[in-house]
Formats: sequence, structure tokens, C-alpha cells
Amino acid sequence: MLPGLPADAADRLLPPSLPGRFFAVAVLYHLAGWALLAWAGPSAIQGFVGGLGPVVAALHLITLGTLAMTALGAAIQMLPIATCRPLGPLWACRLMFWLYAPGIGALSAGLALADPTLRSVGAGLTLAGLALFGLLVGLHLRRVDDMPGLVRHLGLSLASLLGLGLLGLALVADFSTGWLGNHAATAAAHAVLGGYGFMGSLAFGFSYVLIPMFVLGPSIPDPPRRRGAILVGLALVTGASGAALGLGGLAAVGAGLGLVALGHHLRTLAVSVRRRMRRRFEPFFRLVVLSWAMLAASLLVGLALALGAPADPWAALWGFLLVFGWLLGFVLAILQRIMPFLAAMHSSGAGRPPALPSRLAPAWASHLHFVCHCAALVLIATGLIGGWSWPLGLGIGAGLLGALFFAIYAAAVPWRLSRHRAASVASL
Repeated sequence: MLPGLPADAADRLLPPSLPGRFFAVAVLYHLAGWALLAWAGPSAIQGFVGGLGPVVAALHLITLGTLAMTALGAAIQMLPIATCRPLGPLWACRLMFWLYAPGIGALSAGLALADPTLRSVGAGLTLAGLALFGLLVGLHLRRVDDMPGLVRHLGLSLASLLGLGLLGLALVADFSTGWLGNHAATAAAHAVLGGYGFMGSLAFGFSYVLIPMFVLGPSIPDPPRRRGAILVGLALVTGASGAALGLGGLAAVGAGLGLVALGHHLRTLAVSVRRRMRRRFEPFFRLVVLSWAMLAASLLVGLALALGAPADPWAALWGFLLVFGWLLGFVLAILQRIMPFLAAMHSSGAGRPPALPSRLAPAWASHLHFVCHCAALVLIATGLIGGWSWPLGLGIGAGLLGALFFAIYAAAVPWRLSRHRAASVASL
């Protein structure tokens, strides 16, 4: 058994192909999102103010296709391990994938091509997959009575998912009907609920479980988790309401509360990290720390916008820091760690010792991805602030190259696992 896991964790492992298919599609959509941005070019990004086209399609490939896809795959496997309770029937998890994965493709194609039929079909399939996910997790959390901190964070995530889905449907319909009074305000509230609510609350809740597990630190007590969930909930209600209603003062209060919630979250995690048994940080932790810094930066830029900063260029910078800085960095960090982690758990059996996660992943690919990711953040942010095309073009190229290195990393994990199994069988 790998260190940092409950003694019976192996009994709650899903077939590796089940979470693996979510991760594989997330990696492919990551590549597709950057490739679509490269095809659109810097001029499309500089002039982007919403609407249809390749930029909004690429954004949804990253947010729904990479971020949420990874969250769904991680949740169906890590929730049973963390809570010591089964999540739901395997057929429901498979159905969730076959609704959600093609739905993202159809929705993104409909947004890129301005095709209302594809948009409607894609939105319906995507929301059906997310609704099934929400149902499975909601029923699961009803049976968890000994982890109120985790339950509250995931409950906030599911509530945000409901609001996110309703606003998403309204925005998709508005492209054809124009019935929304203020499309931009609704889109801003949609982004708040998606980035800070659904994905953010999920990330905060799982961080309290995964970070101590991966660094071999003591578990986080429940009282600070509960206080953190309260702060996150207050920040979401005020921030999303202020964005939707166009009330800058209320949105500013939400951004300020978000900074307070982030500070509480990091102080709570720092206690476990300082007392960790694994003294050397693994490469994935660099992306985690960077993503937390980008979260703080996105909240500060959001605060400036709420207080009256000009939308050009600060609105685009806020969205970029939220999606590519905070969420993409954090999700790729967890994916970088969780893929070899789960592979190592599946590597033992039939007299075989488990493989070390570090032996199942190519370190060089993760290092190169990190360099490219950092370069993309710096160059694209510089281009957005200065209004220059050349840093945007270089940044998109760096992001695409980083996505390619990450895909190589992801493909190497099952290949090395198969080699480990073959070598183990040959030695018996």
C-alpha cells in the first residue's frame, strides 16, 4: 500500500479505464483549446469582448473540457477513497462520461461555427452529464456525516454548478434570441460561479484531503474547514450577485471576502505542509503554489474592476488569470500527481510490489510543461496589458507547446505501468 492512504483504499479503486478516460479526454481538450487559440491568432484575442467564435470555443474547451472533465474523473475515484464510502454504480459513471465528453465537443463546435443546432445539442448533453455528476455526488454526501468541512465545500460546489448551468443555458439561448437585458453582466456572474464557485470550491475542498495525502502531512482538522466553507460561501453570494446585478460595490465586497477566504485556506494548509514527513516537495507542488498566487492576482484584478477600473484591458486579464492562471494551473498540478498515483495503486497484485509513482511519470516532460506554462502566463498577460500582438502570439505558442509536453507526460504513465507489469510477471 502506498503511504498516505487509508488501509483499505485499494478496496475502493475503480477500474483504471473509468477515471482514465476522463483524464485522457481532458488532456486532448487541453491541446485542442490551445490549438484553437493559435488558429484564431492574437488579433482575435485582443478584440475579444464575448460572443461567438473560436476564442469563446477555446475557452469552453479549457473550462469544461479540461478543468471540469478532470474534476469529474478525480471526484468519482478520490471521493470514495476520502470518505470510505462508495460513490455510485459504475454504469452511472460511464453514462456521465458518454453524455459529457461528446457534449463538450458539440458545444465548442457550435460556439466556434455559430451553429445554433450544435450549440443546443452540446449544451443539453453537457448539462445532462453535469446534472448526473451533481446527483451522484449529492446522494454520496448525504451518507457522509463525519466530514462536515468537506461536505460543505462540495455542497457549495454543487450549488454553484446549478447556478452555472442555469446561467449557461440563458447565455446560449441569448445568442439566438437576445432576450437577456445585460449579456455581459450575466456572463460575468457565470464566470464567477464557474471559476470561484463550482471549480474553486471543489479545489478548496479536495485540497484539504489531497495536499496532506501527497506531502505526507497530518490531516486538516474539521473546524477550520468549516470556517473556510463559510467564508467561501459569503464571497460567492456577494461576488456573483454583484456581478449579475451590475453592483460594483457588492462585487468588490465579494472579491475582498474571496481574498480573506484564500488567506484562511492557505494558513490552514500551511500547518499540515510544515509538519509533512516528505521533506522534499514534488514537482507538481510548483504548479499548486503558482496557481494560488494567480488566484490572489485574479481576485485583486476583479476587485479593481468592481471599483471602476476600465474593462479594457482589465476584464480580459481577469478572465485569463482566473481560467489559465488559477484553475488550469491547479488542475494540471493535481492531474500531474494523481495519474501516476492511481497508476501506482493499480500496479500491485498477484505478487507484484507497487511501483513508485515517480517511476511511472517522465520528470522531464513535467519540467518542460512548467516552463512553458509560466512563459505563457507572463507573455499573454504582458500582451493583454500592453495591447501588443507579439507577446500574445509567443504566449499562445508556449501554451500549445506546454500542452504537448503535458500530453506526452500523460501518455507515458499507462505505458510505463504496462512495462512495470510485464517486468514483474517476467520475474515471477
